Amino acid sequence: MGFFDHLQKGGAFSLQPKTTQVRKVVQTRPATPKPAQTPDSRSRVAPSENQKARASKAQSASRDADARPAKRLNTPSRIRKRPTPEQRLSSDDDVSDSDTSFEVRKRARTSASAEPDPERRLRSVKAFSEEGTRPFKMVHAADITSGQKAGKFKPAFGAEGKSTEILLQYPSASQKERYDSVVPRDNDDFRPIDDIVQVIETVSHNYIPEDEADEFNNETSGIRRRLRRALAVTSETQFRNAVTDYNKAIDRLSTSGTPSQASGRNTTHGIAMVESLRQYENGTDNVYGELLPRFVSNIFKETKLKSGQVFVDLGSGVGNVVLQAALEIGCESWGCEMMSNACDLADLQQAEFKARCRLWGLAPGKTHLARGDFLEQESIINVLKRADVVLINNQAFTPQLNNELINHFLDMKEGCQIVSLKSFVPAGHKIQSRNLNSPINLLKVQQKNYWSNSVSWTDVGGTYFIATKDSSRLKAFMENTL
Repeated sequence: MGFFDHLQKGGAFSLQPKTTQVRKVVQTRPATPKPAQTPDSRSRVAPSENQKARASKAQSASRDADARPAKRLNTPSRIRKRPTPEQRLSSDDDVSDSDTSFEVRKRARTSASAEPDPERRLRSVKAFSEEGTRPFKMVHAADITSGQKAGKFKPAFGAEGKSTEILLQYPSASQKERYDSVVPRDNDDFRPIDDIVQVIETVSHNYIPEDEADEFNNETSGIRRRLRRALAVTSETQFRNAVTDYNKAIDRLSTSGTPSQASGRNTTHGIAMVESLRQYENGTDNVYGELLPRFVSNIFKETKLKSGQVFVDLGSGVGNVVLQAALEIGCESWGCEMMSNACDLADLQQAEFKARCRLWGLAPGKTHLARGDFLEQESIINVLKRADVVLINNQAFTPQLNNELINHFLDMKEGCQIVSLKSFVPAGHKIQSRNLNSPINLLKVQQKNYWSNSVSWTDVGGTYFIATKDSSRLKAFMENTL
């Protein structure tokens, strides 16, 4: 079995919505007084001996975490939306049982599409060809930590003076990415060392066939273990040696094996230029708000979107959903946005998206980002006629704009699904003789629920709607009235 060949058995591709820098944490909570016994509490089953043992073990682990040495590699956690219990970075490294260095763990897999897509082409031929070895434009990690932003970072591993460069190979024939050996001064800034480890973790979990996995995953001498040990003892030399051996292993496997379709569960690096999004004006059709990746994945699943279909996002903002559809589903993906600052960001993100896909050896669907009013933009008007799934985040659209959109549904093909945050069909609507000419008679609507942390403007859940163009109900009504 060649390099990457085993990934063909994995089925549908699933994009991970969470950030790439995930850590295993031990949560410690402040002690709370034992509540008084009530009739309800008396009826509960007493904890078993096994549960007591696990609780005692957890308390012991917490005490060990407090005993960590003063010299540690600074890899602070990101700030969360809600207050959370204290988090301690933990390690299972046998260098020191009481030591608490970070450990990247495998990210939780989101639910894949309910139906496999055998037509999906995942492997980028160009990424593994001789042409793929030529340098191309991309935003290197070192570009983020140098120049004007250099003052926000300090040398990693307790080193003094100027940081040195680390090169990292991705699972393709493409160029290596440049990293600076630095850590952020601010808790919420980019962490290059964490990113290196996460890339290697992702490659080890998803790209390496079983007969080659020991070099990466052996719990005594594997590359992943060596990286954790280097972080535990704060050794830059050990860390660099492990990365160098990883690069050599990937180069060897790429040249000696037969790369096939790969479906690495990575998320692309975004372009952090959020400040310009503040130019959006609240209370208008141009209010900026995002559907978060996990919610978007669920929309793809509910609509059964496939790689041979066409997806359109009307009001696509910085292009996040357009790019997610192209990567996760592999479909032809379109977006239209009228705000110039968001369009500029989308163009930058699209360019970096293509570079990142090439690094990972992935072939996304074709992406098209149009500028202008989607009611007037000719390319969007034309693609809507052959679209299979149309997303309209009309949460803040005015009633006038929603009404104008309804007229465009007449030109959409039968079976097209329109996903919206507000329904275009009023509750309780019935086809009657007096409203036969209304376009909403062509829509069959389903109401769905989305849960907390699904949209950017609120933490609470809500409802969304999937309207399918289905003229059979209108035809049946007209036949029965004749």
